[in-house]
Amino acid sequence: MDFFETILAPFRWLVSWIMFMFHEGFTFLGMDPASGWTWVLSIVGLVVVIRAALIPVFVKQIKAQRGMQALQPDLRKLQQKYKGKTDQLSRQAMTQEQMALYKKHGTNPFAACLPILIQMPFFFALFTVLNGISRASEEGTEIGALSPESVRQFDDATIFGAPLSSTFLGSFGANWNASVVILSVIMIIAMTASQFITQKQIMAKNMSEEAMQSPFMRQQKIMLYILPLVFGIGGINFPIGVLVYWTTTNIWTMAQQFYVIRRMPTPGSPAAKAFAERRAKKGLPTVQLLGERKTEPAIEAVPEPRGQRVQPRKKRKKR
Repeated sequence: MDFFETILAPFRWLVSWIMFMFHEGFTFLGMDPASGWTWVLSIVGLVVVIRAALIPVFVKQIKAQRGMQALQPDLRKLQQKYKGKTDQLSRQAMTQEQMALYKKHGTNPFAACLPILIQMPFFFALFTVLNGISRASEEGTEIGALSPESVRQFDDATIFGAPLSSTFLGSFGANWNASVVILSVIMIIAMTASQFITQKQIMAKNMSEEAMQSPFMRQQKIMLYILPLVFGIGGINFPIGVLVYWTTTNIWTMAQQFYVIRRMPTPGSPAAKAFAERRAKKGLPTVQLLGERKTEPAIEAVPEPRGQRVQPRKKRKKR
């Protein structure tokens, strides 16, 4: 646990510092520093900063996903080549050829998970900050960059009568609070629904037929239902502030994916066909999509001129 705390310490300080700076900014603009909405907007500001910083990573993720789709035909051929071969040498050779394919297409299976993996330390840091607010307020100590006064303000802050540091499970028993229960349920539904809709629109509109038939996509279909379920169950133990963070980042992802599907669709997908139709209606030329293979122009054979006959030449006799 000490090792985990040591890793999270710099993330916890950075997360709390960004929240504190936004809180100070909103207070400067005239908002009540003790208001729960001031702290909610500070959490939203934290999401904006983190997600804006992740935009270059998101672009790499798109390129990696397009590369994974482009190599599916070659990957199926490789699987057929080693089908039924279970010896160690065959498995090793197949792994080496797979790695060569990933290198050729500039992608790997883990690149698609990169943005969420980068976000996880910030998420856990925010969770530990908000989860420790009440105890730090009682002890009069600081958390990360939050001073004891800021900690006390945050602990007292509420929205719709629900403290931001409260959880769904913690609201039962002696600390029963109907506002916490209702708001937590609404936030959990919003969090899981936005995550499900985001992934669903990708699979329905932004996947080619080849990609949809690949084993990778079958795994994605399973994850489509499992991930929202996991977050939904885990959400009952998340502080309301964390639910605000995760719902906001899911809405950001949904809007980001909507832009990508409309403006940078996957080649061969329904979204790509709709994109081409929209450009055709406007009289715009076709453009090469991100991840689309370049097609070499066909070389036309020059026909021989008709009506001309090549005259045979006489061979010279050797003297």
